[in-house]
Amino acid sequence: MKDLHFTRHRRLRQSANMRAIVRETHLHVEDFIYPLFIVEGQNIKQQVQSMPGVYQLSIDQLETEIEEIISLGIKSIILFGVPIEKDELGIGAYHNHGIVQEATRFIKKHFPDIIVVADTCLCEYTSHGHCGVVEKGGKVLNDPSLDLLAKTAVSQAEAGADIIAPSNMMDGFVAAIRAGLDEAGFEDVPIMSYAVKYASAFYGPFRDAADSTPQFGDRKTYQMDPANRLEAMREAESDVLEGADFLIVKPGMPYLDIVRDVKNNFNLPVVVYNVSGEYSLIKAAAQNGWIDEKGVVMEMLTSMKRAGADLIITYFAKDAARWLAE
Repeated sequence: MKDLHFTRHRRLRQSANMRAIVRETHLHVEDFIYPLFIVEGQNIKQQVQSMPGVYQLSIDQLETEIEEIISLGIKSIILFGVPIEKDELGIGAYHNHGIVQEATRFIKKHFPDIIVVADTCLCEYTSHGHCGVVEKGGKVLNDPSLDLLAKTAVSQAEAGADIIAPSNMMDGFVAAIRAGLDEAGFEDVPIMSYAVKYASAFYGPFRDAADSTPQFGDRKTYQMDPANRLEAMREAESDVLEGADFLIVKPGMPYLDIVRDVKNNFNLPVVVYNVSGEYSLIKAAAQNGWIDEKGVVMEMLTSMKRAGADLIITYFAKDAARWLAE
């Protein structure tokens, strides 16, 4: 035994405090962006069936919700609108009195310091459920969609949104929105681009929450093929050149290699979206007693930070904030 020479890595794992002082990756409550689904109507707090603990809320329910969010130390929210009426062009997305615009005004009036991120897309507002203008035959048209997306971003900024987060995956959407915001006098409003968004099977529960399931076909002609890695770099680079201020990778867990690639190649803040399918899988397993929910969630969120995420959009934000406070 005296002739053996090896490194004793376990020396730095001998106690909780020893592990804590050498820990490389840390979660902070400021890292989290909490999604909210806003519906038209009054006195509505309806749980999303496929997402236990996540609710559709009417504007009159927001005061209590935001007070809880702030009390937990969460600094940022992202808003998704669920309108009653839909049409071919998604007019509700860019109407001055659209559901997200009205919710933003309410929140900024009563809670001016919280960061409001506005999801900028058309799919929740179109009768066909796609993220852009659709021509006869079902093709989603790129360039005509850009004009509507720019109008949506401007109306959200006018309502008081602190950050615009376009999620539509049309080519040139950052350039169009940046130009629209600048022309309208909102040159200081940043764009949190869904730069790398895959055509993922993990979005199912979100479509229940946002009522945004496509009425025909799928979104594979504009969202990315899950098999592609280099394409993600091309997508992110385009958005950087067009004026993005943040880069989102969506989904999270199945794409941590992409998160690291984006972090290594670009010097903008990287955001990962811990999506609905990831949330629902863990919730279902926890409810069946198959896993330790707290342990799994905190390990998952830590892995996202370790992979390179600066911010995490997650439905677990409130739970994670409570666990961190412990």
